[in-house]
Amino acid sequence: MGKTIIISNRLPVQLKIEQGKLSATPSVGGLATGLKSVHRDGNGLWIGWSGLTEEDTPSEMESEIDSALADLNCSKVILNSDEIEGFYFGFSNRTVWPLFHYFLEYTEYELNFWETYKNVNQKFADAIIANGNEDDTIWVHDYQLMLVPQMVREVWPNVNIGFFLHIPFPSYEIFRTMPWREEVLQGLLGSDLIGFHTYDYERHFLSSVRRLLNLDVSFNDIYLDNRVIKVDSFPMGIDYQKFEKAAEASAARTGDERNDIQIRLDEHKKSAPGTKLIVSIDRLDYSKGIAKRINAFEYFLNKYPEYKTKVRLIILAVPSRSNVPQYQLLKREIDELVGRINGELSTVNWTPIWYFYRSLPFSDLIDLYTSSDIAWLTPLRDGMNLVAKEFIATRTDKKGVLILSEMAGSAYEMNEALLINPNNFEQQADTLKKAIEMPDEQQIARNTFLQNRLKRYNVETWANDFMGALNNMKLEEVSNISLKLSAQVLDNISEKYRSAKKRLLFLDYDGTLSGFHKDPQKASPDDELYELLDTISNQENTTMFLISGRDKDTFTRWFLPKKYNMIVEHGVWISRNGEEFKMMEQVKGEWMEKIRPVLESFVDRTPGSFIEEKNYSLAWHYRNTDPDFGNKRATELNTVLTSLIGNDDISILNGNKVMEVKNSNVNKGRASARIFSEENYQFVFAIGDDWTDEFMFQELPDSAITVKVGLQKTDAKYHVEGPKKVRELLKKFATLG
Repeated sequence: MGKTIIISNRLPVQLKIEQGKLSATPSVGGLATGLKSVHRDGNGLWIGWSGLTEEDTPSEMESEIDSALADLNCSKVILNSDEIEGFYFGFSNRTVWPLFHYFLEYTEYELNFWETYKNVNQKFADAIIANGNEDDTIWVHDYQLMLVPQMVREVWPNVNIGFFLHIPFPSYEIFRTMPWREEVLQGLLGSDLIGFHTYDYERHFLSSVRRLLNLDVSFNDIYLDNRVIKVDSFPMGIDYQKFEKAAEASAARTGDERNDIQIRLDEHKKSAPGTKLIVSIDRLDYSKGIAKRINAFEYFLNKYPEYKTKVRLIILAVPSRSNVPQYQLLKREIDELVGRINGELSTVNWTPIWYFYRSLPFSDLIDLYTSSDIAWLTPLRDGMNLVAKEFIATRTDKKGVLILSEMAGSAYEMNEALLINPNNFEQQADTLKKAIEMPDEQQIARNTFLQNRLKRYNVETWANDFMGALNNMKLEEVSNISLKLSAQVLDNISEKYRSAKKRLLFLDYDGTLSGFHKDPQKASPDDELYELLDTISNQENTTMFLISGRDKDTFTRWFLPKKYNMIVEHGVWISRNGEEFKMMEQVKGEWMEKIRPVLESFVDRTPGSFIEEKNYSLAWHYRNTDPDFGNKRATELNTVLTSLIGNDDISILNGNKVMEVKNSNVNKGRASARIFSEENYQFVFAIGDDWTDEFMFQELPDSAITVKVGLQKTDAKYHVEGPKKVRELLKKFATLG
């Protein structure tokens, strides 16, 4: 049984080298806590950067560091200072972070950042390959490592990979501005399961995949070659028990047992009874909306002056990326804002804002939570925001009010909080007033719901849910393995092919023998395909039919000189041994004059779509349209056509990005069954990629070998991944003549 490998930018270990001595201390909180059980119980290994650059690590201590990390089931990726600058401070935090948080004005597109990001991602992928094997389960974390899944997949095609993004995924219109957008998506699609905090982020990702890579997406499944990639939302929780117990311990401390910050908070409450404390805790980051929150607080005090001296805002801003220019400017802005407001509004006994620019020990943080009456968290964009959940977990008496930005991922789970738009000062001022005046019984009712929910879906449940979904995907793949045209199955089919006295083959063209092209007229056969078809069609006792929805004029031009047997326009026309096409079915075309104007109107209203006019059918193609818009228009067109044709002997065929209107008595199933009935065939083979081929799979006898190209739902017995695999299969047949 394979092990579980966790990969993140940083290891869950604090390494320090002081006076030539090494200390290694396991990290607490956040991801380290959430993945503790996965790391421990899954025979786990955690791979990441140690926090020490190559230049800062004495070469004689390398083995000691490796040994200390190995004792904690960890393995390091070595990065030098240039790599940290380009990969972490550069592409990760000056390109991806601002872009994914909708701060386009701060987003930098530097080629050297991107090149370093690729190289470092390759280092992480190489570390996985060096420390694991294809039987392992791999879980990659966050925006710093978005290329790793595909890099690993290229070496281990069958490995089980999960990826979780801990920040928002932006809308398509934002994401498309990135110059390397396709490469990032392809990197992520090396995963089997991709997780996000909320459905919105999931939806944005799927939209980008459809529009930029033109891949088929069904609900939350992405079809790529021989794989189905699942995308789902898993809202991350907290270690609820840890915060609850810490709050209880804080409440139990009295006198000199109290921390310095608790003593100061208690003295303040004693000197100003009835004063409400509002706490605001964030990393110092422009996405957190700290400056807007301070301005909104000033607006509140001016709108409701009766609350001056009755409320105090405590801001804890934890230093973050202080060497990035935007963060330096943000700190200066906040320093100036706090100074101005305190200077203008303070009295002898009251300062409106207490501002701390530092990290606090965990026990001090708990004291700050438990002593505050209101938590006010207003990120402009936030993947989750666990501070909101931590505050609720510390409310041991169930009192306290949470004001939360609706732009935070946690807002989707915390409807009982007071949700606000962080850009609306009027709303924030009114909500602060509501929070201050909220009766205890209403606070208790709201927090009871919130606490019960957070207890149930804690951080360990989150991790187990993700790993359970990832492992279930592998089980689903095993349960469906009978449909895959494996090597053993292919050997059995090949033996039947070789020994059969009379063979019949039906080969679809587009999406089967040839990949799709934006212009269908340019998807002409190549020399390799001609050679392959020549070989099979010339085999003794073998009847091969190309069976397609294509028009007869195109197939006449491409294949008639080759004297292949052909059925085109889904069964209207047939050509045998190079003869001119003859009608296989008696069909009418009068209805086309009524339908053509309808299709033309949809072409006018759907940029990128076009009409393909055949002898006895009309096809509306929308492969080149925006995927979402094209699907919407196709649904609309289907409704219009259904009502228009009424009881006429006409049907609508929904193919792969094409909608075809044709006579009802014409389809590939009827045509293939008719050919099959003409001779006594011992071996029958049919292969195709879309819904038009399903008629063929259904009508041919149970003994027929039917193969679907792709992983969609099908009546075929087997599937192969794509046109490349189809050719490999036919090359096998070509050698058995």
